[in-house]
Amino acid sequence: MIPRLRPNGSIPLPAVGFFQRLIEAGFDGDLESGAASRTVFSTDNSIYQIEPTGILFPRGVEDLQITAAVLSEPAFREITVAPRGGGTGTNGQSLTSGIVVDCSRHMNSILEIDPIRRIARVQAGVVKDQLNQALKPYGLFFAPELSTSNRATIGGMVSTDACGQGSCLYGKTSNHVLGLRIVLADGSDWWSRPLDEAALEEIVAREDRVGEIHRTVDRIAREKRDRIAEIFPKLNRYMTGYDLAHIRRSDGRFDLNAILCGSEGTLAMIAEAELNLLPIPAHAALINIRYGDFNTALEDARTLVALNVASVETVDEKVLGLARGDIVWTGIARFFPDDAGRTTNGINIAEVLADDEAELERKLAEVTAALATGANARHLGYTIARDHADVEAIWSMRKRAVGLLGNVDGPVRPVAFVEDTAVPPENLAAYIREFRALLDGAGLSYGMFGHVDAGVLHVRPALDLTRNDHVRLVREVSDAVVALTRRYGGVLWGEHGKGVRSEYVPEFFSDLYPSLQEIKRAFDPENRLNPGKVAAPSGQALLKIDDVPLRGDTDRIIGNEIRAAFDNAAYCNGNGACFDFDKTSPMCPSYKATRDRRFSPKGRAALMREWLRLLAEKGMDPRQEAKRLRQSVPLARFARRVFNSLNPQNRDDFSHEVRASMDTCLACKACAGQCPVKVSVPAFRSKFLELYYGRYLRPLKDPLVAAIETTLPLVHRIRPAYNLVVGTRAGRMMMRVAGLTSLPRLPRISLAKEAARLGVPLATPRRIETLSPHEREQSVIFVADAFTAYFDPEVAVAAIGLARKMGLSPFLAASHVNGKALHVHGYLGRFEAAAGRTAHYLQRLDDAGVALVGLDPSMTLAFRSEYKGILKATILLPQEWLVANLGRLAASPSAIKGRSFRLMSHCTERTNAPASIAQWKRVFGSLGIDLQAAETGCCGMAGTFGHGARNRPISERLYAMSWKREIDAAGDTDSLMATGYSCRSQVKEIDNKRLPHPFQVIDKIISENPDIPQADVA
Repeated sequence: MIPRLRPNGSIPLPAVGFFQRLIEAGFDGDLESGAASRTVFSTDNSIYQIEPTGILFPRGVEDLQITAAVLSEPAFREITVAPRGGGTGTNGQSLTSGIVVDCSRHMNSILEIDPIRRIARVQAGVVKDQLNQALKPYGLFFAPELSTSNRATIGGMVSTDACGQGSCLYGKTSNHVLGLRIVLADGSDWWSRPLDEAALEEIVAREDRVGEIHRTVDRIAREKRDRIAEIFPKLNRYMTGYDLAHIRRSDGRFDLNAILCGSEGTLAMIAEAELNLLPIPAHAALINIRYGDFNTALEDARTLVALNVASVETVDEKVLGLARGDIVWTGIARFFPDDAGRTTNGINIAEVLADDEAELERKLAEVTAALATGANARHLGYTIARDHADVEAIWSMRKRAVGLLGNVDGPVRPVAFVEDTAVPPENLAAYIREFRALLDGAGLSYGMFGHVDAGVLHVRPALDLTRNDHVRLVREVSDAVVALTRRYGGVLWGEHGKGVRSEYVPEFFSDLYPSLQEIKRAFDPENRLNPGKVAAPSGQALLKIDDVPLRGDTDRIIGNEIRAAFDNAAYCNGNGACFDFDKTSPMCPSYKATRDRRFSPKGRAALMREWLRLLAEKGMDPRQEAKRLRQSVPLARFARRVFNSLNPQNRDDFSHEVRASMDTCLACKACAGQCPVKVSVPAFRSKFLELYYGRYLRPLKDPLVAAIETTLPLVHRIRPAYNLVVGTRAGRMMMRVAGLTSLPRLPRISLAKEAARLGVPLATPRRIETLSPHEREQSVIFVADAFTAYFDPEVAVAAIGLARKMGLSPFLAASHVNGKALHVHGYLGRFEAAAGRTAHYLQRLDDAGVALVGLDPSMTLAFRSEYKGILKATILLPQEWLVANLGRLAASPSAIKGRSFRLMSHCTERTNAPASIAQWKRVFGSLGIDLQAAETGCCGMAGTFGHGARNRPISERLYAMSWKREIDAAGDTDSLMATGYSCRSQVKEIDNKRLPHPFQVIDKIISENPDIPQADVA
């Protein structure tokens, strides 16, 4: 039995009083100081780990002012604060031992869009893609591009002066900031905008903090002008954060925003931003060029830049190889074909933009002509992507490159600490050769990609920071890279900010560093705002890269074997892909519904990692404890669980906080498919639940849900009584007491009786083995899961009819326990036993050479994930089977005339079988139907999740986010289909509409093919 676990940290007493004082002062947002929240906010996308004292989630600028005012009170003068946006910083910018201020939960409104003046005003927590989605109807967009654009907040972008692909054309965030509403350390609320001389004179005459700031910055800009021009490099990626070189704009106006952009929360708290917008390019295309080696790609990039393409991105062989195994590759593989006998070890992606198609084709012709001539023809080949969806898919691959580098096996993994250097583009190829020689000399593997047109290189050396020799390399490599970068006229921080790497600021800024200290003192005299970053007041130190706690310190305690055994939980690198704001994206539904980062894959992975650390400190191996648990006597274990559940000393058990985060997980596996690092929450969640409920009592619903596959045959025999319970108010109230709700009724139709009436035999191994080879080829076995078989048997009946129209002989697999419900709820011992029996049965059928086809995507894909290692057979998804038999399909024209067909896929299917939608389109395309795929996220039911009474509010909230719109928009001539049983059940429960399975639709529109002989196998 696992022990009671208590986190090591405790909240300092001043902080406890600080939270209470905030409430008294009228703070309207959320305040969190629990161990779970502090654990989740202790990491970002860097190698560092610092646990904060607490987290504030303000609702508006008033909350920021209250925070500053309370901080100014004498009792709280020791407390520091640091802002946090998307939490994807690679250098610890938002990590603090003080208070985190996170505007992303509540301050995420787009306040104003002025399409005439091309201006938007937004709160700091608005996500970049969220803004661009709102701007799209106006033909406008916020230009700075980021790989993290679906979770990066505007406040975070301003704080790091973010940019990425296309910066040579569009510049950095600071190039598009028109105004910033900031809250200063003394609580002053100020709009910072460019000022002419008259306005500046008026402000510098003020005797408050605002006046002091403007006087200081203006004086430094005037007195140090020549020295600033000497020290600041003339780069596209100029030095950001206290940017002295751009205080005076080209029009002569004074712009304090040049100082604020990139200041990483060390000067003020950002509440709102006023942004410049640009027209969306009318036409775009990508030229995807393949090379035999990375250096040739880098050298060729200069030629491409000279051809005036909009941007050039370069990717090396390591990143490309990882992309080939990622979910996005299916959609873009045709643009990166294999070359006979030649290996692609580098690619350039050149973007071409134009106002019309003719101009686009002319520009493409110029570039491709140059690629084909003389010294430029050093590539293996190229492809062109013109379609908008293809262009977006290729950029998606490039955006995922950072995360993909973490998707490797073992403890040695690429990490960020020298990943965004920038040098003059003409020096880049030579610089990278020396950079690679430096890393090769240290014996390190690495992946490289970058914005070569801007001279920016992204590189992540692979280290295991649980090893002392690798920890030392962080310092050695960093110092060497700093020296190399300076020699080539570049900067260490070309894109991702300074953070912990601020220790190198004095070296780069030289004798201008005291000016930065003056600016810091003017804004934040007491050094309360994100101290230790960018600039520190005289007498106080900047953070050093080897003085800040590392994630590896925690991982060393856990040990490599335990880390490897828990499904990448401990290897989450914090890239934050699971924070995707898009309601139609599958990952992560529980985070989308709650906006609580604890309820995300990153949050759950952080909590699981901390839980494993606490167990390791107690000397407990959770794998061995799971074995002991399965061998123990249930009755004796039950008595201990009752005692532990009632014992008040267990109330502060950290395991409860972990369980609370796991309770909101839908087990949809979107993380397992979409996370670049392949963090699989459902997998490690089930292992946690097994051990947690070895110590504590389970909710009453758990054993009921876990046993559903074995009890459904019995329940079906008393169908009227069951339907009376789930269909009456009294019955539903009784079910809610048991923790269940929204249970479906059992239909009159019985699959077993229908199969017998239709003459469809059960697929016993002996029966299948007696078939001739030809009969086996002409047969198909439908593996009906219990939910479809009992609650939606018409799907199986349609599959039978369809198979016969295709000239095949259908069989039904015998009743079996898939075990998914057991696995989801952590009954792993019972799951292994049930899965072993089912795997043995299905394997014998597969060995006979007959196709096995599942009906429900989630249950079918369980055979590929939960059954991994015990089942070699592949149970086909319906579309996989149909694609292999397209020649047997022929539609009746009258059945499809005047109708549109739209598919709503199960989220597990979309993320874990990425080819599925394309396959469904091929199937319907063979019938003369242009199938449309609905852009939806999770429906909220997710197997049994939506049937939990506590889960129902989240379930319905998720349904309203994207499914409700699709259902309401469907007209009389629209044929909506849903592949998942749970999805169809949710639609029926909420909107009282029955959506068919694609099998049912195809069965109705298909005609028997007279050219196919009809098989008849008894």
